[in-house]
This record gives sequence, C-alpha cells and structure tokens, in this order.
Amino acid sequence: MHKLKPITPLGGDTPRLDQIGTLSITEVVGQALASITAREGQLGQMQEALALPLPGVGKSSAQGDFSALWIGPDQWMISADHDQHELLAAELKHMVGDAASVVEQTDGWCRFDVSGAALCDLFERLSNAPVRSMACGEVIRGKIEHLGAFLWRLADDHMAVIAPRSSAASLHHALVAVARSVA
Repeated sequence: MHKLKPITPLGGDTPRLDQIGTLSITEVVGQALASITAREGQLGQMQEALALPLPGVGKSSAQGDFSALWIGPDQWMISADHDQHELLAAELKHMVGDAASVVEQTDGWCRFDVSGAALCDLFERLSNAPVRSMACGEVIRGKIEHLGAFLWRLADDHMAVIAPRSSAASLHHALVAVARSVA
C-alpha cells in the first residue's frame, strides 16, 4: 500500500515562514478553495441558495466559516478552513444545484500571507497594483513580478497573495528577494 503524505506548495512537510526585517511571509496551507460560477440566468437563484453574501467587483466578503473573492463576472472563489470543509466544492454544489458550476480549486493554488510595516514598499516593487490605496477587503487580479496572482488586502499591514500552485517557488523567491531589499 502507498504511504502518501501531503506536502505544501513549496514542497515541505510544514508551511514555510520567513521573517525578514519587519516583514513576515507565511505559506498558508489550511484553506479549502472552490470556484463558483452562476449559470446563465441563474445568478439570483444561486445567491439565494448560498449562505454567503457574494461581493461585487474587486471586493471580498466573509460570513461564518466562508470567505468569497470576486474573480470575474458572475464568478467567485470561495475559501474555508480545510479541516472543517475538506469537501468544500461538494458542499457548495449541494447548496446551489444546477444554478451554478462549482470546481474544486484547493490544490491548484498557493497562498502566501505577507504582513509588516514595509508591506506597501514590497508590493510597489513587485506589482503595479495600487496597494497604498487598497482598502481592507479589496481584491485585485494582476501580476506579481511576472506571475498572475490575486492580491487580497486583509488589513492595513496584511496582504494575501493567491497564485497558481505551479508557480509557488517563483512567487516565494520574488517575495523574499524584494523583502530583503526593503528590510
């Protein structure tokens, strides 16, 4: 029998934490992700079925165990604690039925939380996103270095970066290199 064990997007047994000056870069692995897209003419029915208010363009929302990020017209990424909602996509599909398409996303993405006093300095060197003017809860899809990613402002000094898992090492390298230059 196979003895499989999970690894983080960076290939470790445990999530990586880098402390560079005032900045912390944390690999986040405890989140289940699923995308949900309303089918044509079904947005209202889908919203009624969900126990979560869906945010508008460039925003996020949270209620109970769930967070939602707007990722495109009638599309959202839903996030929840993995230990409590390991089968998040199945849970969502059960709620919305044929009103929406739901796709499991957990292992397709990586997430790094960056926090600290030099947060804006770091992201201004990596992206053209207007990080200094982003309010808490805002989400921007853009580029970090050369990689497509979502920037999700969680607090004044805290940003989540969500990118394809296949680019986790490149994204981490860029975050650490720039953190060293601003520290």
